[in-house]
Amino acid sequence: MKKHPKIIDRIVEALAPHQRICVVGHVRPDGDCIGSQVGLALALRAEGKDVVCWNEDSVPKKLAFLDPERLVQKPKRGQAFDCVVATDAASFERLGKVGECIADRKLFINIDHHKSNTRYADLNWVSAREPSSGELIFRLLKVAGWPITPAIADCLFTAVSTDTGSFQYPSTRPGTYHVAGELVQRGANLARICDEVYQSFPLSRVRLLQHVYNHFRLIHDEQIAYFWLKQADFTRTGASTGDAEGLIDHIRAIEPVVVACVFEEMGPDVTRVSLRSKSERVNVNEIAARFGGGGHVAAAGARVPGRPLSVQRRVLQAIKRALDAAGPAV
Repeated sequence: MKKHPKIIDRIVEALAPHQRICVVGHVRPDGDCIGSQVGLALALRAEGKDVVCWNEDSVPKKLAFLDPERLVQKPKRGQAFDCVVATDAASFERLGKVGECIADRKLFINIDHHKSNTRYADLNWVSAREPSSGELIFRLLKVAGWPITPAIADCLFTAVSTDTGSFQYPSTRPGTYHVAGELVQRGANLARICDEVYQSFPLSRVRLLQHVYNHFRLIHDEQIAYFWLKQADFTRTGASTGDAEGLIDHIRAIEPVVVACVFEEMGPDVTRVSLRSKSERVNVNEIAARFGGGGHVAAAGARVPGRPLSVQRRVLQAIKRALDAAGPAV
């Protein structure tokens, strides 16, 4: 077996004596979060562990096929755990209400691939080189020698595929293709995953996409594209917040655009900002960090307090400064 980081051995050894385990993930879970959470939970259950899987938010409908047993549940107060494992969560705050319910624990493990991770647990395996947390979980299972069943392979392939933009993002490495290939060998149902994740959308999401195309704006020599999602937009289209996943990629794909931005109304004077960059010259993780958020070089976000128009002005100004500092593409 290839050489691997010692932290993996430490995690495997730490998990061994513990029986009661809780696997947690970040709010507004995406494919990498759910795939990593459920994949790890299934593996731990197969090893005879007593496992619960918690997330503040429900599994998005298009990812429900990964969790037919409905392992992912809302957190409950008053429960004690030998070990809590957080997957794909860059900070403790990203766990949302789950964080309030996991205080009674002996050990806390954090497995993540975000550069902005705050190392908030007792054992922290943070590898920003990997394009997905799913790839980290795959490596963990391999080192541990735990069987990767077809159901686990489905979860991890979905995690890897979604967080690499179906293997299109620059973060995708040669090793990522090897991981994906091995997961298919181990039973990942590629046809079903592609159908569920990329080729099946509810009409409500199409209506929300129509709103995006009707209302997005281009500024700064068409290098910046942005749009707003208000609560009224979800109500009018019948869409859920899960339907908004991936909408930003539609404006990111416009040829002159370098940075795409979505402003989503979360509540009174709180805006969720999502950022995507398609140039190595502009690091949106650094932009998000200025507003208390984080993520990756090409994909990041933050929840920004303040009046909506003030948030918009400040964020767009930060993007403009980053673009101007980067200079023209060579």
